[in-house]
Amino acid sequence: MVQICGDCRVRDRSICGSLSDEELETLNHLGRNRHLHKGETLLWAGEEALVCANLLSGVLKVSAATADGREQIVGLLYPSDFVGRPFAEEAEQSVTALTEVDLCVFPRKPFEAALEHHARMERLLLRRTLAALDEARARMLLLGRKTAGEKLATFLLDLAGHLGQRCSEGDTSFDLPLTRAEIADVLGLTIETVSRQMTKLKQEGLIDLPSGRQVTIRDRHALEERAEVA
Repeated sequence: MVQICGDCRVRDRSICGSLSDEELETLNHLGRNRHLHKGETLLWAGEEALVCANLLSGVLKVSAATADGREQIVGLLYPSDFVGRPFAEEAEQSVTALTEVDLCVFPRKPFEAALEHHARMERLLLRRTLAALDEARARMLLLGRKTAGEKLATFLLDLAGHLGQRCSEGDTSFDLPLTRAEIADVLGLTIETVSRQMTKLKQEGLIDLPSGRQVTIRDRHALEERAEVA
């Protein structure tokens, strides 16, 4: 098999992990590796959607604009996530790199043709789409019913699940891909509230903030309890 699939870092977790050799070969001919620098945009809302992609490394933000031009982050994409919407002529949201990002990019129209010829691949993508819908509904609960402390605890646990690495002490560490202003945007909070809640979690020993944007989860069980709606 060609190197683009053989060396893929997220193949087992992405849509490609469940494909047959024939289906992989089809994508193999379409896919091209692409790197985005932090702040670079892959898709612009309202413009023609030219590509779909598998996210190989890094974090992307999905954002929409309000009527007066303000940005609202409506989702985050992590390694192995699928990017873009097949059969949509225009991008509904902008997709921008929060970190350095590597992608396996497919031209949208040839990718759509591949889906039409490989029904199982289309079903697998549908399952991914439905899972993303479930995540969006969970995010609505996060924004609508949880307190500031519960929101931040849930958010940190989600980041740890996608980006965390186990430390020698058994803790989990990761680098925040967002600024505190962006976290506030995602969670519907103010920057000051995010900072206060981060400090509170640190003072209570649930997390540590060793340097810069690094976060270490010290007491996962307590953080999970904090994340639950009372």
